[in-house]
Amino acid sequence: AGCAARVRAARLHQRLLHQLRRGPFRRCQLRRLLCYRPGGGAGGLQHGFLLCDPRDSPDTRSALLALLDACPEAPRPRLAEFSGDPLCRLWQLPWERQDGLGWRQLGRERVVPVPEPVLHPVVPDLPSSGVFPCREAARAVLEACTSFIPEARAVLDLLDQCPEQVQKGKFPVIVIEGLDATGKTTVTQSVSDSLKAVLLKSPPSCISQWRKIFDDEPTIIRRAFYSLGNYIVASEIAKESTKSPVIIDRYWHSTATYAIATEVSGGLQHLPPAHHPIYQWPRDLLKPDLVLLLTVSPEERMQRIEGRGMEKTKEEAELEANSIFRQKVEVSYQRMENPGCHVVDASPSRERVLQMVLSEIQNNCN
Repeated sequence: AGCAARVRAARLHQRLLHQLRRGPFRRCQLRRLLCYRPGGGAGGLQHGFLLCDPRDSPDTRSALLALLDACPEAPRPRLAEFSGDPLCRLWQLPWERQDGLGWRQLGRERVVPVPEPVLHPVVPDLPSSGVFPCREAARAVLEACTSFIPEARAVLDLLDQCPEQVQKGKFPVIVIEGLDATGKTTVTQSVSDSLKAVLLKSPPSCISQWRKIFDDEPTIIRRAFYSLGNYIVASEIAKESTKSPVIIDRYWHSTATYAIATEVSGGLQHLPPAHHPIYQWPRDLLKPDLVLLLTVSPEERMQRIEGRGMEKTKEEAELEANSIFRQKVEVSYQRMENPGCHVVDASPSRERVLQMVLSEIQNNCN
């Protein structure tokens, strides 16, 4: 029901998630629950939780009802219990909150299996919740956040100083992408030195000071911040590429791949298929001449991370702990189109990797 409503719902969902991991719910198993209409379509998705109490304690039920009573932002939450019977059938028992009269349990409904959807149900919603197709779509999200995130207004003020349409100069623009510990920092610096190029990063330094604030927000807000960072850095790219080559440490592909891998639950088979529109470059964002994707084996990455001895980011911890998530990020990178990613094996020596990267640039750029 509009961007502001999506933002409010996402923040409520995140707050409930934190509360369902504490206190009387700590012994429960908490899983992601998606409710969607058969046939899909944007706007029909609802995010929820599946809470499994191995003790089947009435205290857990009471605590859950009390938690929902204390949520004025959700006046009519959808709540139900699931239970099996001796014939191995599954039943849903809905609960209803009566105004001023507490909760009452309604009848029961049989739960039956249905065919898995052809497309993961979150995919139609991605353009309005994480992989924004244009500047205005991401801007509307941060506009809805200005009343409770002061830094959102500061980001928008910087964005509004950037022209909506910018053109690349005559010099090549090269993006270098890759997971953490694939050698991006070293390669981008070495390439920029070799080509006497300007080195830029996304998000740019003018807003990167606020990353921690937005990283703690729900996906829709976090991804809007990173998306607008791309548009701000695009203005710098347009200016600098009139004078020299430009090398960029991460750009739109990084923003999109992490959003897709995070939001699309399940394994690789649930990712949008190759050539799906979600992998297309935004129509109003300055496009680079070349995108290089640095890759190393998972074992090599972990050795490098441990060797750096640095504190892991939230996404890095997820990449390390969840091999499926890492694979979804890598496959999403490889499915990006217009422009696609040129894969470079970053396992050899620093000198050899630099040589391969410069060769790719020479072969693909004027």
